[in-house]
Amino acid sequence: MSALLKFITCGSVDDGKSTLIGHILYDAKLIYADQEKALKLDSKVGSTGGQIDYSLLLDGLMAEREQGITIDVAYRYFTTDARSFIVADTPGHEEYTRNMAVGASFAELAVILVDASQGVLVQTRRHARICSLMGIRHYVFAVNKMDLVQYSESRFNEILSQINELAGELKLPDIKVIPLSATVGDNVTEKSANMPWYSGEALLKYLETVNVSDSDSGEKFYMPVQRVCRPDRTFRGFQGQVEAGSVSVGDTVRTLPSGETATVKGILVTDRQADTAYTGQPVTITLDREVDVSRGCVITKDDDIAAYGTLDVSLLWTDDSELNTGDDCLVKLGTKLIPAAVTEIKYAVDVNTGAHIPAKSLRKNGIARCTIKLSEPVPADKFALHRTLGELILIDRVTNMTAACGVVEDVLDKAVSGQEKAAFTDGTLKAKGDLFEEFYYDVNSYNVFHAQTINSTFRVGDEIPTRGKSFAYPDDFDIIVMRDRVAVLIRGRKVERLISFDEYSYDCTAPIVNGRGFAVLAKTDDDVKRFIAEYENSDESTLPELFGKWLDFDTYRKIYISGAYI
Repeated sequence: MSALLKFITCGSVDDGKSTLIGHILYDAKLIYADQEKALKLDSKVGSTGGQIDYSLLLDGLMAEREQGITIDVAYRYFTTDARSFIVADTPGHEEYTRNMAVGASFAELAVILVDASQGVLVQTRRHARICSLMGIRHYVFAVNKMDLVQYSESRFNEILSQINELAGELKLPDIKVIPLSATVGDNVTEKSANMPWYSGEALLKYLETVNVSDSDSGEKFYMPVQRVCRPDRTFRGFQGQVEAGSVSVGDTVRTLPSGETATVKGILVTDRQADTAYTGQPVTITLDREVDVSRGCVITKDDDIAAYGTLDVSLLWTDDSELNTGDDCLVKLGTKLIPAAVTEIKYAVDVNTGAHIPAKSLRKNGIARCTIKLSEPVPADKFALHRTLGELILIDRVTNMTAACGVVEDVLDKAVSGQEKAAFTDGTLKAKGDLFEEFYYDVNSYNVFHAQTINSTFRVGDEIPTRGKSFAYPDDFDIIVMRDRVAVLIRGRKVERLISFDEYSYDCTAPIVNGRGFAVLAKTDDDVKRFIAEYENSDESTLPELFGKWLDFDTYRKIYISGAYI
């Protein structure tokens, strides 16, 4: 049996998408007897003149049945003798383009229906363009309702010419064109005698045999971190799904955006120890040393993957309100959720012609090329190179609704690697320091950003900068770097020594900051020990409350105003 095929049906409204899938399920005897009886009964009161209305197998909402159109995405799982399938039957109406895009985001193949009596319409083009935007590489153009044009070969050839033009414009890599009738059943599950001029196979036969595997076995390992598992201070595992390649115990990996390297100490696949994990497996990875990794970071063996602060993206705008230059939002990329701003709308795309149109705003269902500035660099890459690191959504910060989806076309402003960040070292003790980052408010985007400006390594006796645009530290203070479990003592603006947490005791002679320069609200050594213990027993859900209890931003830091992105 061939591998599972995930596909989408799309196209203009009333092109017969639901009817097509319903007919496949019916003809292939993939519905239960009671479903068949209910289908025949419901069809008697429908608009098909008593004939079976196959769309009712997919259109389950009352509004869908009343209007005779698909509104929501209907997912169906079915299996034939040759293959298993998951199909997303999506709405064709422009108003529900958002729902169609959701269906396209999971698919490996798109079945795009074209009404033989109408030809390629604007919505057909829009859906094909969205499928291309979502990275779908395999397409079936199903020229439906051939019975309404008397199975005309010449009409089919006219539409074939339109499809080839569209495929050339969008550079679709793999297409198949099949004439059929979803209502009558011509070329749906079996070849039809009504179109002897068509020499190809029926739709279902093609879907059972098409090869959609585009994976590169040579692709290097990377895994976006979904969660840091820390049940106690003795175990720290990084959980996520392996998106490419494989990883084995003993491998050297790199963490992003920190840029640190470590050796894989252990691998758990579900709850079992394993020597190696492969693409698609959910895993927990432990490393031989403490590294700066949290949700949204990436563990990889690919030297070409990096963190970037600016992204050049293609977007499908799905919100009712307009997108304007300078609008802020939240960006979800991989497992990272981060504030950002749309700094430029380079051009909008004419859905019908593909022409680039100058634009300062973007309306609902519009497609555009935009520049997005992130509040901090995150692991990202071109969608064509690393799919998971190149697909994103924009979320409205007020309503928390998804406002757009898109892909990364190019990456800009490569971040300074963690190994080039400011650090403290004394023999075997090392600690990363983000306390020299500058926080600034950009008046053009109305967003707060931060930038790494100092990347020196400080050793015992070195003087550190205690003044910047957005920070001012005293001459004497202690730095406790939680991720490295190291305390750094600063006296007279110089590094006096580094102490591991196991040996550190707060003497109450100087204030304390954490690794980002936030004041630690601890007055005694017992307070410090409680803070460390609570941190080590915390998880992602409790960290905000913990930091709100123990840390203060305003003591030594401020946000300065900038008129340009830095």
